Amino acid sequence: MAHYVGALETSLKLQAELGRRLAKLRLARNVTQQMLAREAGIGLRTVRRLEAGEPTSLDTFLRVVIALDLGEGLLTAVPSYDIRPIQRVENRGRERRRARPKTASQQSGPWTWGEETRD
Repeated sequence: MAHYVGALETSLKLQAELGRRLAKLRLARNVTQQMLAREAGIGLRTVRRLEAGEPTSLDTFLRVVIALDLGEGLLTAVPSYDIRPIQRVENRGRERRRARPKTASQQSGPWTWGEETRD
């Protein structure tokens, strides 16, 4: 449970920092909250909540990011993962659809000399 609380605190801090940065960028571009709300297609109170670091939807955040012409920069924060050609051959052309937990042999790492067991 302690891990969840820490993640929530981090999430709230990140949300507040993003709100502050969006507000500073908006002001640096001499855009009013009303103008941003209109451009993003959201309400003025929603812009105020976002800039104050209060909870908003992902859609709201993305609308504001796009209105401020930051969409491309946001995509660089989450890199695109393309499958390598050798992986495509190994997987017979299929791309991975889900993750699987590692087996015990995968978790222990590669085998090295001297690790064999004696019966």
